[in-house]
Amino acid sequence: MSPRTVPLFGSRLRACPYLPGREERNVIAELNGPDPQGLYEAAVRAGFRRSHDIIYRPACPGCDACIPIRVAIGRFRPRRSLARVWRRNAALAATVAPPRATLEQYALFSSYQTRRHPGGGMDGMGFHEFRELMESSPVGTFSVEFRDAQDGLQAVMLADEAGDGLSAVYSFFDPDDATRGLGTFMVLWLIEHARARNLPHVYLGYWIEGSAKMSYKGRFRPLEALGPAGWGPFEPECRTIGTESP
Repeated sequence: MSPRTVPLFGSRLRACPYLPGREERNVIAELNGPDPQGLYEAAVRAGFRRSHDIIYRPACPGCDACIPIRVAIGRFRPRRSLARVWRRNAALAATVAPPRATLEQYALFSSYQTRRHPGGGMDGMGFHEFRELMESSPVGTFSVEFRDAQDGLQAVMLADEAGDGLSAVYSFFDPDDATRGLGTFMVLWLIEHARARNLPHVYLGYWIEGSAKMSYKGRFRPLEALGPAGWGPFEPECRTIGTESP
């Protein structure tokens, strides 16, 4: 099953949250039917993302800035700056579990939204909405909690099983220590987790030229991007997608 074999719907136009002065529209589909996991895996390879029980992909009028990207695990070697982030957070204990929202997670999430993304639309979420964010998934999803030596919750990541890799869905962390690079560390952890499972890819969603919110994704090279010829090597600086990779 592929996204093309299920009903697709267009969302309403709204202001783009990433590029000022532009409008956003998504094509969306429900993750249901006899094999939602199979549909999801095909959708991820086709450049879709998941939110709750739907998949979506940008289809914005006059704009193709959103480029689906993934990390090529077999060729990934962290640069010095990434290696420093890894060492800085290596003492954190990671616990992988089915996604279950807790009040402790919600307190960290609320602090993160208030400090990092005020007015972004998620800073007013109640616990019920947060629980839906964490738990409403018809596919293979897991959460990872990162705790310090005092058992303090420092960061949480939500990720999906995507067949040929893992897909980063959402993450949040303690906003009081910006020097630790916890957001970057969680991506590095997911890459190593995929490597340990012999999975070839980690899907990072969209790289968007000119968006400061998405610029960090360019650090996890080598990257691959989805273009007209399929997935191929991607250089963010020149926005060049190479020939289709195997």
